[in-house]
Amino acid sequence: MTAPESTSLPEARRELFETKRVAPSVLSADFSRLGEQVEMVMEAGARVIHFDVMDGHFVPPITVGPLVCSAISGQVHAAGGAMDVHLMIERPEDQIEAFAEAGADCITIHAEATAHASRTLSAIRDLGCLAGLALNPGTQVETLEELGDSVDLVLCMTVNPGWGGQPFIESSPGKVERLGAVAGDAVIEVDGGISADTAGTISAAGAGVFVAGSAIFGADDPAAAYRSIAEAAGAE
Repeated sequence: MTAPESTSLPEARRELFETKRVAPSVLSADFSRLGEQVEMVMEAGARVIHFDVMDGHFVPPITVGPLVCSAISGQVHAAGGAMDVHLMIERPEDQIEAFAEAGADCITIHAEATAHASRTLSAIRDLGCLAGLALNPGTQVETLEELGDSVDLVLCMTVNPGWGGQPFIESSPGKVERLGAVAGDAVIEVDGGISADTAGTISAAGAGVFVAGSAIFGADDPAAAYRSIAEAAGAE
């Protein structure tokens, strides 16, 4: 594969990550109606769409890849949104180019999944994407101190990665506060158990992007659920 022609993320998409946003995770969407469900939440105000990739190794489930990302990225971009790709996979450095080509605007890798996090984060930026670093619940905040200059977004897992619908880890706001002390200009994203009941607390701790999957797409009215979480988080 070849790298995208552009090596810089359009400013409008970059700015989406710099204001508080709820990012619906399509992991919990009905894949037989994926385009329709993406349209529904974007009409409700969503501008960051979260795309979870699992490989059956780093986490037990297997989900989706670049082909599905490519299938919706044009729709998301046409509506003024951004694709937020979260790689829960081993050796993410082998896949970042494919996801950049598929329309990713931010690519997040796990600190625990590669021996070459700094090099991979730099390569993500070279591909024209924001570089994200995810930390599992048991990973120390200090990990970010060694990589901070390479990170545009730090993803604090507020559940153990692998499945949607898990309960929010109650100690997560404290970890987000500690991340805020070392994150510098990096945006803090949270993923797992985010709902209208938990978004306010984690927002007050310093989170800026709130990934919500089952709380949105598992609701009878996903658009209304999105708006409820956004209101609780103080997000646009």
